Amino acid sequence: MPTPLPTLTGLFIYPVKSLGGISLPAAELTPQGLRHDRRWLVVDAQNRFLTQREHAEMALLAVEAAHNGFLLRHRQRPELLPLYVPFVASPDKTLFVTIWDDMVFAWRGAPEADEWLSLALNRACKLVYMSDMVRREVEPDKPELNPAGTLVSFADGYPYLLASEESLAKLNAQLAEPVPMDRFRPNLVVSGVAADAEMSWGNFQIAGHAFRAVRGCGRCVVTTIDQATAQKNPSSEPLRTLATYRKQGSKVLFGQNVTGPPSGLIQVGDTLELA
Repeated sequence: MPTPLPTLTGLFIYPVKSLGGISLPAAELTPQGLRHDRRWLVVDAQNRFLTQREHAEMALLAVEAAHNGFLLRHRQRPELLPLYVPFVASPDKTLFVTIWDDMVFAWRGAPEADEWLSLALNRACKLVYMSDMVRREVEPDKPELNPAGTLVSFADGYPYLLASEESLAKLNAQLAEPVPMDRFRPNLVVSGVAADAEMSWGNFQIAGHAFRAVRGCGRCVVTTIDQATAQKNPSSEPLRTLATYRKQGSKVLFGQNVTGPPSGLIQVGDTLELA
């Protein structure tokens, strides 16, 4: 009897970097990753990106699917009415924003979005959008890992992040309080593999589309933040436990950074074929 193939069990996009995610039954592939993933970014008054690393309260901003866009909702402040944001911005105003070491051309969101976010986060903020014209390359200083021209949205480094349910189950078996997959913010969740098996993957296919697992994803303090309450775990879990068996050099790894094709469609239930 043939061995069952690994299966895609979850597809997630995070329309605004460091805010909540949306679970999808199917998703379109683009040169920058899943369509609409991390194409919006919150920046401060100096046009520098904001993330949960320094602003854990960003976890309180939930994202809900809406027609041709999404709603932003504050989990703990009902007086802030939900804000509608379209998936694609209008190119009325432009500016340059800084994300890590990259300076990226972006379109401004609506003024009401800036006002809503500034109230929600208690600081001056702007919402900006990355258009299809922008070419932010994946780690151009590491050509040995990626072909020139490999693109990414406002994600930290790679167009896709993949993790398995089995790897999470292995971690949770060692924790006093299990954590959900949203602590790791993956795009692709798979099942039907041995725990941590994805950490050794290279080339693979989903529904006939070619992907490549490039390297393990180094995890940060965001994994210790409860995405429902924005509270940090006082014992630095699950990062502390993960470090006991998934540490490589100075990094603690969970999941794989992945590149993929410039177009296509994948859906939950698709099988994976390893090269």
